[in-house]
Amino acid sequence: MARRQVGSTRRVGDSGSFPFVGALHSKSRSSPLLSICLVLLGACLLIGYAFSGPGMFKSIREVSKITGDYSCTSEVQRAIPLLKTAYGDSMRKVLHVGPDTCAVVSTLLKEDETEAWGVEPYDVEDADSSCKSLLRKGLVRVADIKFPLPYRAKSFSLVIVSDALDYLSPKYLNKTVPELARVASDGLLLFAGNPGKQKAKAAELSKFGRPAKMRSSSWWNRFFSQTNLEENEAASKKFEKAATKVSYTPACQIFHLKPLH
Repeated sequence: MARRQVGSTRRVGDSGSFPFVGALHSKSRSSPLLSICLVLLGACLLIGYAFSGPGMFKSIREVSKITGDYSCTSEVQRAIPLLKTAYGDSMRKVLHVGPDTCAVVSTLLKEDETEAWGVEPYDVEDADSSCKSLLRKGLVRVADIKFPLPYRAKSFSLVIVSDALDYLSPKYLNKTVPELARVASDGLLLFAGNPGKQKAKAAELSKFGRPAKMRSSSWWNRFFSQTNLEENEAASKKFEKAATKVSYTPACQIFHLKPLH
C-alpha cells in the first residue's frame, strides 16, 4: 500500500499527467513571491506539528518542560552558604540523599572543613566522569531509600534530602524519614516540592516510575507529628534570619528537623 502511495505521488508530480501542475510550475518559475509563500506555509505546518503531533517533535516539547521546571536539589546548592550560617559546626560531616547527589557532594567538598557523602536513590547510568570518580571513592553510593540505610546511627552531623521524598507513598515515608533522622546526629533537613508551583519533570516520570506528589506544609507537619519528629527551631530561626539578610526566597519547602534518637 505504501508503494502505491509513493507511485501516485510521482504521477502527481509529473507535469505530463495533469496540465494544471505544469502551469503551476511555470508560474512558480516566473513568480519568486509564490515560492516564498509556499516555503513559509510549509514552515508553519511543521511548527504546528511540532507542538501537537507525536514523534521526535514531541521529545522537543518534553525537553522544554524539563528546562522550565525547578529542582530542589539545585535549591540545596543555592542554600549552602545559608546552611553554614544556620548550622555552623554541624556542616562538618554531611550526607545528601536525592537525585543528582554528585553535584551536591561536589559543591559541599569545596567548602572548608566540610566532609560530604551522597546517596543516589536511582541508577546513574548517564553519570559524568566527576560523578563516576565519587562513586569509585565511595563518597557516593546508589541505594534504594525505601530500605534501611547502610550507616550506623549518628553517622553524619547533618542529613539533607531533596527531590526524593516527593516520589514516595506514605507507606514508605513512614519508614524512610525516621531512618534518615536515625543516621543524623545534629539535624535532618528536608527540601520538598511546593504544591501548585512545581510539577514532575518529563524525564523523571519514567525514571522514578510515578509522578511526584507535592504535599502542603500542613500535610508534612502532621506527618512529622505522627512519626515523632520535632522541628529544629533554633536552626530554622537562624536560617530564616540569614535568608532575610540576602533576600533569599526558596523555591522549595524547607523543613528543619531534630534527629531521632
